[in-house]
Amino acid sequence: MVTALFRRLGQTLIVLIGISVLIFAVFFATPGADPTARIAGKNASPQTMERVRHEYGFDRSLPVQYATMMKKLFITRDLASYTNRGQLVVPEIIQAAPVTLSLVCGAAVIWVLASVATGTMAARWRGTWIDRGLMMAGLVGISIPVFWLGEVANLVTQARYHDTWMFSWVPGPGYVPLTEHPWAWFKALVIPWIVLAVMFVGIYGRVLRADLVAVSGEDFMRTARAKGLSPWRVLIRHGLRTSMITFISLFGLDFAQLLGGGALLTEVVFGLQGVGRLTYQALAGLDLPLIMASVMYSAVFVVLANAVVDIVYVALDPRIRDGR
Repeated sequence: MVTALFRRLGQTLIVLIGISVLIFAVFFATPGADPTARIAGKNASPQTMERVRHEYGFDRSLPVQYATMMKKLFITRDLASYTNRGQLVVPEIIQAAPVTLSLVCGAAVIWVLASVATGTMAARWRGTWIDRGLMMAGLVGISIPVFWLGEVANLVTQARYHDTWMFSWVPGPGYVPLTEHPWAWFKALVIPWIVLAVMFVGIYGRVLRADLVAVSGEDFMRTARAKGLSPWRVLIRHGLRTSMITFISLFGLDFAQLLGGGALLTEVVFGLQGVGRLTYQALAGLDLPLIMASVMYSAVFVVLANAVVDIVYVALDPRIRDGR
């Protein structure tokens, strides 16, 4: 177990180093990627260009520049933005992370519970109008763009019906920290949670239904039915556990991707200053330090999610642990 843990940590370190080198190379080692002109401004004199190049260390070798940036990012944590001079990027990420974390975690709870219920009911009443209705509703959810659904939700809750008893409690776009006011935090995020979760409910519900239908003919399912167990108990206690392997795999990757900035459109529509919106602003301004910090932040979550998924695999299916 200890050996496996150290092996996983070593793989994580190698992946993170590879990602950081790749991002650095894209913005520094490719022709025409020198950020000196962007920092110095348009029509800067050669003397100004040379001063900026020396001040930021761009006149040094690429390995030295890379090592310096990694040191400032992970050790001293004083890496400053190239666009907003003097602004430290690590505090920016730390300030934006709770917003994205709150948004994604709340949406994940909704889409996991709703998709498990949807997929299980559709598999239980396979071929009936309940099955067809749930799968059709899921397909509609998958087809609706997040930004469109978010704008419609804002139109309904913020404008047209905001003065009614149904939506008068909905606050304006923005974020309230959980530690500052838990109820206000919940009210500010409940609509974004639902909007972000809609697409995933459709995807995960359909995937879970397909897996439950596939395992319904397995020997262990027939044995459970032969013992006289109720159809619901057979489906939930025996079928659901095995079918959740694919579900967990998808969830780990999607959850990590959203935490790393994949919830950008939802953040923009609802005025949330999260990691996705911060990354978009950094890309628009080609601000390498902020891009590097946000990408590394995202990579950490993706790698950790893969490690957690491997552990959950073993808990759900002992055959994986036994090497079968």
